[in-house]
Amino acid sequence: MVIKLRHSTIYNVPPYFEITQSKSFKSSKSIKEDMMKRLSITIIVSFLYFVADFVAAQPGVLDISKFGGAPNADITVAFTTAWNEACASTTAAKILIPAGTYKMGLLDVKGPCKAPIEVQVDGTIEAPIKNDDLKGAEQWIKFDTIESFTLSGKGVFDGQGADTWKHAPIAWKDTNSSKRAMNIYFHALTNSLVTGVTSKDSKYFQFMVLACRNITFNAVTVIAPDESPNTDGIHIGRSNGVTITNSNIGTGDDCISLGDGSEKVTVENVNCGPGHGISVGSLGKLTTEENVAGLIVKNCTLTKTENGVRIKTWPDEPGKITITDMHFEDITMVDVMNPIIIDQEYCPWNQCSKKNPSLIKISKVTFKNIKGTSGTAEGVTIICSSGVPCEGVELNNVDLTFNGAPAKAKCSHVKPLVTGKAPICGDSASASPLASPASGVTSPSASPTSNPASPSASPASASTSPSASPASASASPSASPA
Repeated sequence: MVIKLRHSTIYNVPPYFEITQSKSFKSSKSIKEDMMKRLSITIIVSFLYFVADFVAAQPGVLDISKFGGAPNADITVAFTTAWNEACASTTAAKILIPAGTYKMGLLDVKGPCKAPIEVQVDGTIEAPIKNDDLKGAEQWIKFDTIESFTLSGKGVFDGQGADTWKHAPIAWKDTNSSKRAMNIYFHALTNSLVTGVTSKDSKYFQFMVLACRNITFNAVTVIAPDESPNTDGIHIGRSNGVTITNSNIGTGDDCISLGDGSEKVTVENVNCGPGHGISVGSLGKLTTEENVAGLIVKNCTLTKTENGVRIKTWPDEPGKITITDMHFEDITMVDVMNPIIIDQEYCPWNQCSKKNPSLIKISKVTFKNIKGTSGTAEGVTIICSSGVPCEGVELNNVDLTFNGAPAKAKCSHVKPLVTGKAPICGDSASASPLASPASGVTSPSASPTSNPASPSASPASASTSPSASPASASASPSASPA
């Protein structure tokens, strides 16, 4: 609005200073109302621009079918394309593999991504049958360097390992043997979740967890026949804050295994079997290994496994680390061959002379509220190092039977604290039956001469969960017997 005053000066006046016919200005109340209306319009327009930008940046659900992925075909390229788009998104993104059966070749996807990313698998993904088709890689599928990653769904990762198992050499005997590929390798993930999915018939380990921080496995399933070699269910190395819950694991090696550098690991409500049990180790092979600390195994059931809960270290080897704060509680054993084992003379197939003791120090280990049936007369075997005897080992309410009678315990180089109902350590000739001391009882250490090493796993069925050590054999552990 333009106003011309007495001195012919022209002023441009904003509309909210309109002059009425009576030459008076609008009231201050009217001016404020007009200003608020204009401000509201500005805010609404700005919000609409924001929403438009948000929608443009939101990839939504990236169904692989939109990238050329189709059932009964190879989806490696389609998945990689979808991953690159999702990883570049500034907002949370999801890749969907719908129901159906798909082929997938070698896959290695990497972050860091700009926002949380989820891969939902509802179909079955099949690996190449021939291990050679994976070009000597250590894994079939790898997720690397990602924060806030989720792998979810009701799908199956089928490693199709049967052909490879038939031709697999005994890896520790044949240094020129070709590598067998793990199903899924999680490397350097942070604050991540694996839930609902199944890993089946891996050529080697089913899930590998290395250099991860705060990763949870919930309601996962692992399937492989008990004769499948080195098919550890979940192997952990150099990782901190790993949780495994509400899962069913049946495989040909350890259901869960901890390699060197594992810290703050929790295993709860897990069913294990068939397999070799839940193990720490084997450890001690390498000077580059790191300490293992903080394991809780609770409310688990092991059924017809070769071992129950186990810690194993090598003698005659240079590794010198500590294993501490290992706690096994509220565990049910169903026809388990060796329910409780600490074996610091672990030497399957006589690979070592045992002339020199293990250099690894084991301390603060509790076995509490463990019940069930043993497949051997000695339900508890604690064979510690003569060089660095175990300290702080406790048996509390351990109630195991063998053929209807109380199981026995065999120990050397250790003085376990026995409380509640638990077997008292005796020598190998006449181990004491279950006892119910009124108060804590410390059993005497069995003499090394009267108590040889615990029996090793038979060559036909044994295979190990080696430690994951980036310093050796890159990030993948070497195969060694269990």
